[in-house]
Amino acid sequence: MGLRDDQIERYSRQILLPNIGGKGQEKILNSKVLIVGAGGLGSPCALYLACAGVGTIGIADADKVELNNLQRQIIHSTKEVGKPKVESAQERMVGINSDVKVVPYNMRLKSENILDIIKDYDIVVDGSDNFPTRYLVNDACVLAGKPLSHGGIFRFDGQAITILPKEGPCYRCLFPEPPPPGLVPSCQEAGILGAVAGVIGTIQANEVLKYILGLGDLLVGRLLVFNALNSSFRHVKVPKDPDCSICSDKPTITELIDYEEFCSLRKDKEE
Repeated sequence: MGLRDDQIERYSRQILLPNIGGKGQEKILNSKVLIVGAGGLGSPCALYLACAGVGTIGIADADKVELNNLQRQIIHSTKEVGKPKVESAQERMVGINSDVKVVPYNMRLKSENILDIIKDYDIVVDGSDNFPTRYLVNDACVLAGKPLSHGGIFRFDGQAITILPKEGPCYRCLFPEPPPPGLVPSCQEAGILGAVAGVIGTIQANEVLKYILGLGDLLVGRLLVFNALNSSFRHVKVPKDPDCSICSDKPTITELIDYEEFCSLRKDKEE
């Protein structure tokens, strides 16, 4: 089909890269990415993927924009306070790049709907802020064989890992079960430096683009850990757990469940 003249101009700095070119840009334009969460991680990830020209971006979040979000959730603005996050994010992404088709999911992901949602996407980005969603997204992606970029942030620290089912470890290989209620405080309770969310969310966008283009070394089996106070990055090797309950040869988890009861979240609470 080829690129239009305006697309050649818009994406010229990417097309100039020897490992991308016009064919690589067409791959990006034909790709489909689902982002779970339009918050601190999902915001920078969504913006950079939209700018890069990812053809279809799904974004799932059940929350509305709040004033305290704006310190780190850069896809939203003051005038969007009170608006559903997915609508705010959609307007911003389409405003940046009309090439992008944005599919909003103004809902909380659950065991009964997530597989139907992720089936049409090439890769999933987990930018959620709670353990029930993280485990649900991991398990769904493993069962569906979907690549997954996981990111997490806490105070001055962040982490990222890329999960390719059957090729490397999953989130449960690293953290087998959700923590007991009250053991790990949320960002709402412990705080977060906004720039940390920007660093990790951008790394997730970078992983997605590398996956789409088939370039570089993905963070498979490697947990990237960032500390903002000393500006350090380090890699932690993550082996594939031969006894993992979801991705081993003999899994004990063969269907999805919801994890609110493990993490003291109400069933009707939004993400």
